[in-house]
Amino acid sequence: MNGLKTMLLMMLLTLLLVWGGAALGGKQGMTFALMMAFFMNFITYFFSDKIVLKMYRAKEVTEAEAPVLHRIVRRLSQKAGIPMPKVYIIPDMSPNAFATGRSPQHAAVAATEGIMQILTEDELAGVMAHELAHVLHRDILIGTIAATIAGAISYLAQMAQWAMIFGGGRHDDDEGGSPVAALVMMIVAPIAALLIQMAISRAREYSADEGGAGLNGNPLALASALRKLERGVQAIPMQVNPATSHMLIVNPFNGKGLVNLFSTHPPIEERIARLQAMRLKG
Repeated sequence: MNGLKTMLLMMLLTLLLVWGGAALGGKQGMTFALMMAFFMNFITYFFSDKIVLKMYRAKEVTEAEAPVLHRIVRRLSQKAGIPMPKVYIIPDMSPNAFATGRSPQHAAVAATEGIMQILTEDELAGVMAHELAHVLHRDILIGTIAATIAGAISYLAQMAQWAMIFGGGRHDDDEGGSPVAALVMMIVAPIAALLIQMAISRAREYSADEGGAGLNGNPLALASALRKLERGVQAIPMQVNPATSHMLIVNPFNGKGLVNLFSTHPPIEERIARLQAMRLKG
């Protein structure tokens, strides 16, 4: 169900981009939107992993430097039947982790110094299994494309704003977009794109929890890790670029109520409840 939901949301996001281009510039605007999305996705497909690792100042570590982490990742990757990912440590005391790479053959996992200090080996295995599930499901690529399309929609909205300021109120024609549609594009489309992107990210987190728990064979280890990570992030928030926050295993930002509507992650309580239900079924 999460896979079907993701596919439908990605289709909706793409349609929103195409509609935004049409609203801004008719057929020419639609063509421009599609070309822009294709170009941006091409760039992110090949270079997003290197960019993100550099943003977080992640350092690749050898087995001698991080023997426990290497042992866990090697065992889980062998069980999953994928190549051993590269292993990185992030110099940050806020406990968190993420996976990156466009495919299992080009994957990397990264853990902060903080997460290495507060989790037991079993809990760390639960977290790494979650990240490898992202790799198996190609969630990094899905999330990157979703973020790129959402960013393209926001860019179109900014173009619509400048067009209204400097272009005046042009009349509709076959080649140009509607001023009313452009106004809607400018106000509504970026918010809708953000909400869809967040929904995609939350669906993929649930799938990674389930897949990771199955891969590690212990859903309660991940549930215990999530409890500790939530408390750890609240105590030491992580300074990250919001555009990459969806990659982390727990939301690096603090927020409740309406803010959760725009969260890239499902509520920790719900994630833990689902993991506990998996344990009971097992």
